[in-house]
Amino acid sequence: MEKHLTIEEIQNFEGKYPKQLWHLFFSEMWERFSFYGMRGMLVFFMVHQLSMNEVVANLQYGATQAFVYAFTFVGGLFADKILGLRKSLFWGGLLMIVGSVILAIDPKEFFFLGIGFNIIGTGFFKPTISSIVGNLYRKGDHRTDAGFSLFYAGVNLGALLGGYLCIAIGKGQLFQNFIPAKIAWNVAFGLAAIVMIVSLLTFIRTQKSLGNIGISPLLEKEPRQRKGLELITYAGSLLSIPLIILLVSNSEYTDVFMFIIGPCSLLYLFFEMRRFSLEENKKLIAALIFILFSIFFWAFFEQSGGSLSLFAANNLSSTVAGIPLDPNGVNNSANSLFVIIFAGLLGLLWIWLAKRRLEPNTIVKFGLGFLFLAGGFYVFYYTRFFADSNGITSLDLFTFGWFIITFGELCLSPIGMSIMTKLSPQKTQAVLMGMWFLASAYGQYFAGLLGANIAQASENASNIEKLVIYAEGYKQLALYACIAGIVLIVISPLVKKLMGEVK
Repeated sequence: MEKHLTIEEIQNFEGKYPKQLWHLFFSEMWERFSFYGMRGMLVFFMVHQLSMNEVVANLQYGATQAFVYAFTFVGGLFADKILGLRKSLFWGGLLMIVGSVILAIDPKEFFFLGIGFNIIGTGFFKPTISSIVGNLYRKGDHRTDAGFSLFYAGVNLGALLGGYLCIAIGKGQLFQNFIPAKIAWNVAFGLAAIVMIVSLLTFIRTQKSLGNIGISPLLEKEPRQRKGLELITYAGSLLSIPLIILLVSNSEYTDVFMFIIGPCSLLYLFFEMRRFSLEENKKLIAALIFILFSIFFWAFFEQSGGSLSLFAANNLSSTVAGIPLDPNGVNNSANSLFVIIFAGLLGLLWIWLAKRRLEPNTIVKFGLGFLFLAGGFYVFYYTRFFADSNGITSLDLFTFGWFIITFGELCLSPIGMSIMTKLSPQKTQAVLMGMWFLASAYGQYFAGLLGANIAQASENASNIEKLVIYAEGYKQLALYACIAGIVLIVISPLVKKLMGEVK
């Protein structure tokens, strides 16, 4: 039976993708529907339902998303040391369901309580499923990048559906004939809970074909001792929720936390590196270079949930190619649609190039990612020249900007997850994946600060003045992204040496 598969049998699959990847694809798809549906609602909900000003909303958004990704490091640590990947994933999913249900009951009254459950839940769920995908492949399997690209398409199919549907339902732009306006936001948050249940049920079915991937790391211990450590982990995560609520709802505490968590995670990794060989440690240093640059990438990219959310609400028209669409929904989901269309194709392109020994190395792919990012933000800047006298500009051109950025994301994010599994020794795989997502936390944190600065500069401005201020901000980000891309391509030979045989 499938549940008795060995790791060798799983990894010796034929074809381009292991069959387990498809099940994990759908589990991740529904979880990302929930996550991106939530993310896409945050800033708009805080401004229009909780009456926060735009500066505060950007800071709150940055804090919330920073904690979501910061706790992937903590979740990865507990998965490696105590729970194992499977139990960690399941526990995280349960917490996310509870958080979404709380928000569905009364999103205004219980906003930060629901967010607290979702932060802890995502911390346990997100790094573990990515690590399970990495374990489906042998070290050095050239199909790994293609597998992560397909997995990333699942991420974005969920993001497309959740990113558009949740905000459109909450704003009353979709299904308004069936959903009374007074419960529109309750339904939007409730939808995130329903799809998370589907995600967990999908994973339960998947477990049968995973062999011993993701089982408890404490099998050598007595069952009673193992259960005790697991229960302490569950209880500790629940007890931490009030602290998370305090930290998220007071953005000044977020500053302190972000100053602490990064250095602590680095110190922990350096402590672990004592046990590894020189070659393994060189690979870990290469991984840290990828992680450092990804912080800058996400700080720019994640304007999507912050300043670009407000830019969409205030300054964009409501049609794409003549089709009436909600501009916030387009901002949340256009990138995901393009990823779905092109992720698999790009993955196949990497395989095709690899067979001909023409595939660019990973660090060059990262550099290309920044150059595409720069191009997209320059298009966002260029929208200012298409605005009418009311400061409303072309949603078509804005969507084209996301089209360009998509190729930047595809050069960096799925490849980044893949390279973390390749460069990491087995014992620190989930921790290093957690650090990859911790870099996203810093990106989210800086994204909130950047968005707040743009919002602050445009306070009390007319709509046309706001457009110009936001556009100038995006022009600056385009310039910085271009510089980062060039630096990465220049240092690629050095990083390639550190990576050894890893491609």
